[in-house]
Amino acid sequence: MGRQKGEAARTKARPSSSSVAASLLPSGSTAAVGFGGYVGSSRLDASLAGEDSTSFLDIDSEVALHLKRLARKDPITKLKALATLSTLLKEKSAKDIASIIPQWAFEYKRLLVDYNRDVRRATHDTMTSLVIAVGRDLAPHLKSLMGPWWFSQFDPVSEVSQAAKRSFQAAFPAQEKRLDALALCTSEILMYLDENLKLTPQDLSDKAAASDELEDMHNQVISSSLLGLATLLDVLVSFQLERSGFENITAQPKHASKARVTAISFAEKLFTAHNFFSEFLKSRSTAIRSATYSVLRSFIKNIPHAFNEGNIKTLGGIILGAFQEKDSACHSSMWDMILLFSRRFPESWATLNVQKTIVKRFWHFLKNGCFGSQQVSYPALVLFLDCVPPKAIVGEVFFLDFFQNFWAGRAKSNSSSADRLAFFRAFRECFLWCLHNASRYCDEEDSICSFREALIDNILVQTLWGDYLSFIGSKKQDRVLSVCSSDDGDLPLSKKTVEASNIKYPMSYLQELGNCIIEILSGLVLLEHNLLSSFCAEFQNNFLDLLLGAQAESVELIIQFILLLEKHAVQKGETWPLVFLVGPTVVKCFPHIRSLDSSIGVKFLSVVVSVFGPRKIVKELVRNEGLPCRSSNGGDIELEPIQFMKIFKETFVPWCLHGNDSSTSARLDLLLVLLDDECFSEQWHAVITYAINQEFEGSRIALQSLDSEWITMLAQLLEKARKEITKRKVGEDSSHWLGANPAQWHCELLESAAVAVASSDLPIRISSSRFLCAALGGSTEDDKTSFVSRNSSILIFEELMKKLLSFILESSVTWVRDTCSILSAGTLNSGLEFESAVNVAEMAHFAVKVLEGSLFCLKTLGEESDFVPGILAAICVIDWEYSMRTSIGDDCNDETRTETKARLDFGQTVHAFRCDISNQFWKSLGIQNRKRLGSILVHCIRSAIFNEDKLNTDDITHLCCSWMLEVFCCVCQNQMDEHDLLDQLLSKNDIWPLWTILNFSTAEQLVLKKASLDSHDSGHSKFVSFVDKLILNFGIEKVFIGHGNQTLLSPLEETTDEEVTIRAWLAAEMLCTWKWPGGSALASFLPLLSAYAKDRSSPSQERLLDSIFNILLDGALVHGGCSAQNFVSLWPALLDEMEDIKEPFLRALVSFISILFKDNIWETNKAMMLFGLLEDKLYIGEDINTNCLRILPRIVNVLAWPLFQSSIIAGESGEVAQPDSSSQNRVQDIIIDWLQKTLASPPLIMCQTGQDVEDWIHLVVSCYPFSASEGIQTLNVGRIISPVERTLLLQLFRKQRDSAGASTMANWPPMLQMLLSKVMVVSVGYCWKEFEEEDWEYVLSQLRRWIQSAVVIMEEIAESVDDTFTNSSTSDNSDVLRKKIEQIVSIPDPFPFDIAKNALLSFSLCCGPFGHKQLESATNVNPLGTEKWDLVKDRILEGIMRLFFCTGIAEAIASSSCHEAAYIVSSSRFEHLYFWELVASSVVNSSTNARDRAVKSVEFWGLSRGPISSLYAILFSAKPVSSLQFAAYVILSTEPVSNLAIVQDKIYLDANVNNTEEDPRPVNVSPETNVQINKEILCMLEKLPDELLEMELMSQQRVNVFLAWSLFLSHLCSLPSSSPARERLVQYIQDSANSVILDCLFQHIPVELCVSQSVKKRDIELPVGVSEVTTAATRAITTGSLLFCVESLWPVEPVKMASFAGALFGMMLRVLPAYVREWFSSLRDRSLSSAIESFTRVWCSPPLIANELSQIKMVNFADENFSVSVSKAANEAVATYTKDETGMDLVIRLPASYPLRPVDVDCTRSLGISDVKQRKWLMSMMSFVRNQNGALAEAIGIWKRNFDKEFEGVEECPICYSVIHTTNHSLPRLACKTCKHKFHSACLYKWFSTSHKSTCPLCQSPF
Repeated sequence: MGRQKGEAARTKARPSSSSVAASLLPSGSTAAVGFGGYVGSSRLDASLAGEDSTSFLDIDSEVALHLKRLARKDPITKLKALATLSTLLKEKSAKDIASIIPQWAFEYKRLLVDYNRDVRRATHDTMTSLVIAVGRDLAPHLKSLMGPWWFSQFDPVSEVSQAAKRSFQAAFPAQEKRLDALALCTSEILMYLDENLKLTPQDLSDKAAASDELEDMHNQVISSSLLGLATLLDVLVSFQLERSGFENITAQPKHASKARVTAISFAEKLFTAHNFFSEFLKSRSTAIRSATYSVLRSFIKNIPHAFNEGNIKTLGGIILGAFQEKDSACHSSMWDMILLFSRRFPESWATLNVQKTIVKRFWHFLKNGCFGSQQVSYPALVLFLDCVPPKAIVGEVFFLDFFQNFWAGRAKSNSSSADRLAFFRAFRECFLWCLHNASRYCDEEDSICSFREALIDNILVQTLWGDYLSFIGSKKQDRVLSVCSSDDGDLPLSKKTVEASNIKYPMSYLQELGNCIIEILSGLVLLEHNLLSSFCAEFQNNFLDLLLGAQAESVELIIQFILLLEKHAVQKGETWPLVFLVGPTVVKCFPHIRSLDSSIGVKFLSVVVSVFGPRKIVKELVRNEGLPCRSSNGGDIELEPIQFMKIFKETFVPWCLHGNDSSTSARLDLLLVLLDDECFSEQWHAVITYAINQEFEGSRIALQSLDSEWITMLAQLLEKARKEITKRKVGEDSSHWLGANPAQWHCELLESAAVAVASSDLPIRISSSRFLCAALGGSTEDDKTSFVSRNSSILIFEELMKKLLSFILESSVTWVRDTCSILSAGTLNSGLEFESAVNVAEMAHFAVKVLEGSLFCLKTLGEESDFVPGILAAICVIDWEYSMRTSIGDDCNDETRTETKARLDFGQTVHAFRCDISNQFWKSLGIQNRKRLGSILVHCIRSAIFNEDKLNTDDITHLCCSWMLEVFCCVCQNQMDEHDLLDQLLSKNDIWPLWTILNFSTAEQLVLKKASLDSHDSGHSKFVSFVDKLILNFGIEKVFIGHGNQTLLSPLEETTDEEVTIRAWLAAEMLCTWKWPGGSALASFLPLLSAYAKDRSSPSQERLLDSIFNILLDGALVHGGCSAQNFVSLWPALLDEMEDIKEPFLRALVSFISILFKDNIWETNKAMMLFGLLEDKLYIGEDINTNCLRILPRIVNVLAWPLFQSSIIAGESGEVAQPDSSSQNRVQDIIIDWLQKTLASPPLIMCQTGQDVEDWIHLVVSCYPFSASEGIQTLNVGRIISPVERTLLLQLFRKQRDSAGASTMANWPPMLQMLLSKVMVVSVGYCWKEFEEEDWEYVLSQLRRWIQSAVVIMEEIAESVDDTFTNSSTSDNSDVLRKKIEQIVSIPDPFPFDIAKNALLSFSLCCGPFGHKQLESATNVNPLGTEKWDLVKDRILEGIMRLFFCTGIAEAIASSSCHEAAYIVSSSRFEHLYFWELVASSVVNSSTNARDRAVKSVEFWGLSRGPISSLYAILFSAKPVSSLQFAAYVILSTEPVSNLAIVQDKIYLDANVNNTEEDPRPVNVSPETNVQINKEILCMLEKLPDELLEMELMSQQRVNVFLAWSLFLSHLCSLPSSSPARERLVQYIQDSANSVILDCLFQHIPVELCVSQSVKKRDIELPVGVSEVTTAATRAITTGSLLFCVESLWPVEPVKMASFAGALFGMMLRVLPAYVREWFSSLRDRSLSSAIESFTRVWCSPPLIANELSQIKMVNFADENFSVSVSKAANEAVATYTKDETGMDLVIRLPASYPLRPVDVDCTRSLGISDVKQRKWLMSMMSFVRNQNGALAEAIGIWKRNFDKEFEGVEECPICYSVIHTTNHSLPRLACKTCKHKFHSACLYKWFSTSHKSTCPLCQSPF
């Protein structure tokens, strides 16, 4: 009926019938919900299918339709019909609805018993709609509806029962009306319920229903009917009996009396007819039994006369024997029934065998913890005892058994805290009830006393108290309690404990048990205090026995009991605990406590004193000794203070301070607890005096005995006193306790002792430091209790400071010793005295130990004392020395090792102490203390940097930077603090700053200092390195831009009106220093400065940059002209070239502006401004500023890009750019002016010393830059010039050319040749179209000469390297070889390469892409375009190619010997990196003929390594140059070298290209290929799996492997699909190459991101990285090329590697599909394989499938018997083969994730072919297409040839059942000599290897 199987029939939300009936009665003016607000929870399911249904003739057709639908079995249909009916009922009139009611009543009864709860709820909702709509017209049908309506309100589902109540309330809104309706229909309701009670499960349904559903339905019908019956009797019968509940009802409801009579009469019949409902009590259903108890309770209450003499015995046994009920859900109604029956019929007990029927079951019920109903059953126990007839039991025996069984059930009541509380509450109530009601069971006074004593002795003392003492202590959450079994009731407590079983109880159990005992004892006192005697005696004896037996855990339990007494008795004002229990116990046991001196006994005494007070406990002891105790009025009440003090001093003080042993701590606790408010000061003074006098004689302190145990005891006493103060402060009465104020604990004698201990220089142990820590306090921030005054504290800390400074003075480190003078200034009143170093370390260790325990006390000294910053600074200095020494290591000799060891040990202690000091402590220091501390520490750091020489610079600066960070963190709270510290840190001294100093004669004016290299003091470089690290940690802004008070600024700083300090001089100092240990301006400072400038845009940032520029420019103008080298690059200035500038200021200036313009921090406008500024500085009046002229080319070279940026961009795009502003026009005019001045000067060859011709030419050359934004291949001019400029520039070139003709160029000085080469470069680039034949002849001749000079050098290097390794033996020293190689590759004179670089640049402009563009765009025929110069250009290109092969050969030869030699050769290229990049550019653009001639020339050269080895050496270089790598890859992958790049025996591979079926070679069974792969690429293709996978993702090794596979796949793709060369290479991959390369590819390919994007639309923009991978894979598949990926690979980045991996995977899918498929099928990671398949299906398979189908479609098989049709929509091809009268159609379907998933082959039609043959041919086709590493068209063609061979009679191979082998496409040629069958060699080899024998597979004869 709607609830799920296993659902409880009765929940906690469903009350018993009695509670429901009670809730039905109205209370006050509040109307109950439904009929009285009850909640039903049973289920009704009566089948009414046998009744005649009402005719539908008079009902609305639509309504009738839906009423019929209610009879359907489907619950969904019923729900829809009910919903529709509810809507219709709201729309119909009352008259129309009245005709529906009869039929609705029929359906209503059926729906109420529906199994689906939603159907039942919807039925009541519909009923609500109906009664609202029909109104009074419901009356004629009420009696037929009332029975099921009443029944439905007890549905077990809350929402269903609530819906039923709402419908009933809607029909009868008033309470009186509802009562009238029930009274009117009483008979009908009872009859309906009676019918339900007679039902069986089989009667419930006429349909086939599950047996378990029927059982559930029947149980719920019965339980609901019983509840309905009980509630109806409560309502109707109790109406007059409990009329007081109807005050709000003015008149008696109609038919009430008649209804009551009817109900009683009918109920009596039901009672008899159903045999007192006894059968229902036997039901397995909890709900039925609970409902039966409710019915019986209702009968006892409402119809008591039904219980008569005839049935009382039977019913008594049923009711009173109900304790056998084990289901806790029934216990509430069960107890209601039992208690009511016992009260109404007490005589029934006499008719029963009480022991058997009731008691035995009751004991079992109690022992089992009431079977889980503790919250219900335990409160009822005392009521039950009250109902038990005294004559029915034997009092003492019954109650002893009752409490024993009750107690035995506590283990089952341990599930929750509420259950335990209910248990102990009930136990206490029952126990006290028995004592109070003893007279019921005893007649005489003696017997009453005996009864009570028996209960107290056996239950309270032995059971409860014995159980309490048996509680075994544990530190864990649970403890173990010894629980006696039920069979051990007669054993004594000790034996029970031993033989008990252990049960775990939570910690709260002990407290609850103790509370129960105390509450019982309090109850006994109220009853009669003599009843306590037994327990008190046992308590005293137990405690004494445990004390004497040294059972500490058990004594601890008694102590806890005393604390519980305080909480639950003493605090309530009860006096009996002290008078009767604790007081006598203390008196009896005090002598034993003193004599035993056990800590647990003393602790017991301390707890007693703390609970009852010292005066009361001492009074008890005095009274025991017979001394009088008098109060002020003469009564024996209080103890006199004098008497109390006498006992305290004479008894307790000596005893508590008599020695240091295990009980000392407890005795000191007792001593503090005995401190009384009235006598506090006198007591404390007495304690200190006794303790000190034991240590010191008289008033003089005896320092020689400081190590005695008394100091330790005194320290312990102070520590405990501090804890006591803290504990008292948090108490409620802290203000009334005299000891709450720390000043009240001060004692002059104690302070003197503390100062004496601190000043002692004798060997000191832990006890002394502990004593001082205890006296000073301050171990935590909250600990503000000090037992000494402030003056004494200052004296103590002064002594500690002396000890620390003595340790510092002993240091061997200079800067550490220097700090001592600063630390001691103004703090010490006397000198420092110390003996040995070890003693000093011991004293210092003592000082630190004291500081560890009193740190916050130090802070309380305040701003007036210098000890706070002094001591803290000393701690920091010692810690820093320790960190420095640990960095140095152990390099001391034996004499100093002991001292160093002591210092290191102490330093480690100090380091740990300083690390424990929180930042909050530092921040809480006063302002002056923090400033003083910071000043001291900054001085120490500066001293360490400038003076420390034991550590290398990087280590000491790193340490000092970390120290400075610590200082900032500890001392600074705002920017002002940081600014002040930086001022002190960067302040001037003798060696700082070095390059920029101040002229103090004029305020704030910088003077630039020329420093020689010798003046670069190590201290200065270390300080710059330190500042560099400081910037890295603090940031540019904090170091260079300070926000502070202008009056506090250092004179080294520039200030602004906004009080912003700009330290531009510091930046200039670092840039001029250029390099320092651990960093440089290029590597560390400039990137940080650039990053800061990009992130910030503020006036202070702009001022900083401008100030740096001005300082550097002034310095360069002063000093740059003296030593500046006039070497100007033709490129925009690169940071790597800055090393060539030797002058510090010029180098700093050029690098500074370079990075600012490179990172777009400064732009064109700024460049214009700077250019104008430099132009102004070039002239001094009418004269030329020579220094400015010499530095100007370098600066203009940097400004060229931002100045001419627009023209550069326009030039790269092919557009013509015009000057866009007057500023640019002015720049152009200035350059023209410079050209004219240069032309006015004599030619270079004629210039004399002192003339500035060279400088002007450098300046002019710097104005004509070149750009190569995407590499040398995109070389272009850097600006668009005017015709005037072009004419002047051409005139300058021709002037130099003509003047050079008069002399031999080779005889010119190198500088002049270099200048001429630069003029030639800019002239070729900018005047290319204006060049004439004479110009080109001159240019090409010079280029060839300059390049040839570099070729000669490289050939000599290659030959020398070859001779070195050829003539060396294996015994030669490798170091000697390396030195030889280094000497060979070193080029002492770089001039040939420098000028050859310009020549290469000119050649690239002439004959490279730039020159081709110029030829194409030229309007006139340029002389260079004629064939006249082709030979000259080819000769130049051959020389360039020879340069390329020479460097490769040198590395190839070196790598054959050792990797280090190869690294030396490859590293030498970086000395002329741009030269080799230009070489690589020309090689890439070289023609096939030039490459062929170069290769042949190298082979003819005859060195030990040839051209292929040289190319691989460059490609896999030890230190690669990316441009050379790409050039080598291009040569290796293109003709004519590609034919030799992969295999060595190319002629053999190409043999028999046209005959794939005949193999003339000798027969070889082994399947190993005879392909000879070049060893350079072979080692890459056959990398070990572990080696390959463990490579770093961006490592050069992995890049090399990918390049090798790229070359191999590209070569494989270039071979014809059916060539033997391709087949053998594919077979080699299958056999030798490991597929782990594919795993490596997917370490780069982000398949997860690709898959997540693949589920979206393809046109959505993909994330960065994903788009590149998918595009590369698709492009590689489509084009069959990988060159595009290799070209963009460098510099290697994750995204580029991912793209390369994607392209490699796509190419593998194209040329090696079977190889990839085999790898994919071996994957075990399902998530990875799924992602790879999804990636392939979306991005790779579509172009592959389209390509395969296109190839199949284009193939012409030229055979009328064979045809192939293609369906691109279905991704399939149909091959039709017909021969004579046979035919066959094979469908080849390509899967969506082709080729990862195999191709599917299916035979759709066959004619004249047997099934065996058909299956064989089908498998044959499947083998061909699945094993084909190539196009499917080829596989289909091979399969066709296989068919042809079969029809021609060629015998198939018996192993693979194919004529043509599926892999190598060979024919069966190996024949068995016995059976004559022929086999494929590969098949036979596989057979031999797997069968481990060499016999024929058919006849088994030896092969």
